[in-house]
Amino acid sequence: MKYDTLASKDVVKRTMEALKTRNVNAELVNTKEDALTRINALIPPGKEVMTGGSTTLDQIGFTDQLKSGKHPWKNLKGQILAEKDPGKQMELRKKSVTSEYFLGSVHAVVETGEILIVNATGSSIPSDAFSSDNVIWIVGAQKIVPTLEEGFKRIREYCFPLEDKRMKSIGSPGTTIGKYLIFEKEINKNRKINLIFVNEKLGF
Repeated sequence: MKYDTLASKDVVKRTMEALKTRNVNAELVNTKEDALTRINALIPPGKEVMTGGSTTLDQIGFTDQLKSGKHPWKNLKGQILAEKDPGKQMELRKKSVTSEYFLGSVHAVVETGEILIVNATGSSIPSDAFSSDNVIWIVGAQKIVPTLEEGFKRIREYCFPLEDKRMKSIGSPGTTIGKYLIFEKEINKNRKINLIFVNEKLGF
């Protein structure tokens, strides 16, 4: 299957209904600008915000918004990047997994509602899975797949080569598939998971 083709509105609707049975609040917006507007509406002023590394967040303008300081939140990622001592920076990274809001994307969403996330170091997985009370995922509608098997295939054959190329283009040795998260459902009452599909090709 082609992994860069937007899912039809019917497929998106069916997937959103499946996500809701798994306690994931799913919605669809038309453009990346709409996605940025929704994020700003969802996060109250004064809250701690942490982000995973995400091409999607870069593309919708959220990364730049955080860097600019033109927002009412506590930018934990900014604090981490500003710390030059490697030991202190690692401590800040570990503490950031309990941020009140965690934002990122995912690598595949199955039509039956499972969500697949892969991370080289595993740094985003605690927040995605448990430690942040509020998670917001921004997901291009091309990331919907019919089966879990196709989701893994999408990551290995499509996402990984593109991310490896991107990392090498910025001077890194490349990337690796380090840790997977299969998100089946949310059962913790304190957690609110929002997945915002965008009817545009975003991220890998």
